[in-house]
Amino acid sequence: MLNSIKLGFIVLLTLFTSLNVQAAGGIALGATRVIYPSAAKQTSLAISNSDTQERYLVNSWIENSAGQKEKTFIVTPPLFVSEPKSENTLRIIYAGQPLPGDRESLFWMNVKAIPSADKSHIEGKNVLQLAILSRIKLFVRPANLPQTPEDAPTLLKFSRVGNHLKITNPSAYYLTLVNISVGTKKIDNVMIAPKSDMQIPLPTGAQGSVTFQTVNDYGALTSATTASLG
Repeated sequence: MLNSIKLGFIVLLTLFTSLNVQAAGGIALGATRVIYPSAAKQTSLAISNSDTQERYLVNSWIENSAGQKEKTFIVTPPLFVSEPKSENTLRIIYAGQPLPGDRESLFWMNVKAIPSADKSHIEGKNVLQLAILSRIKLFVRPANLPQTPEDAPTLLKFSRVGNHLKITNPSAYYLTLVNISVGTKKIDNVMIAPKSDMQIPLPTGAQGSVTFQTVNDYGALTSATTASLG
């Protein structure tokens, strides 16, 4: 079966690029992140091919936060052909030991799309085939957490430690902060784990309050929030 699926797909050069939603050509993921309720038996991710002619070989797997393939998850189908103008659904099943119940756990969903190649059209020619890897966050979320995802950003605390900005996240959620600035000085985007803190180098001359946005469950930006440095 695997050999028949692979037939006709020739990869002469594979380039991997991290994207949030778009994969090769007309392949697109149905979300920018996956939320997996820990009590659920499974969750799903939609994949669509908007191309009117191109077929793609789609390979999917899950990695842990260290970038290693995670054997405790099952993705079905792990390998399939996406036909032109079609939609498919990946089922994601967690089959490991119980994860922490007081906070989210982070994994990475990987979807690689490889365009098909017609051997009769490429024989004797120099051909470049591009495979694109889409990598999005997968959060396993326990039930009955003490805060809602919407309230979690309001719990963030900011303080100055020498030439660093210290961010403390007492919530049970992973929080992605974007468009961060201290006064008029911009700072790189960061993701902070639940019940943790981190320190970010401050640009020279950074003074004043902290302004930031976060990314919600749907991949959209929240309204800008301003917080004082404690």
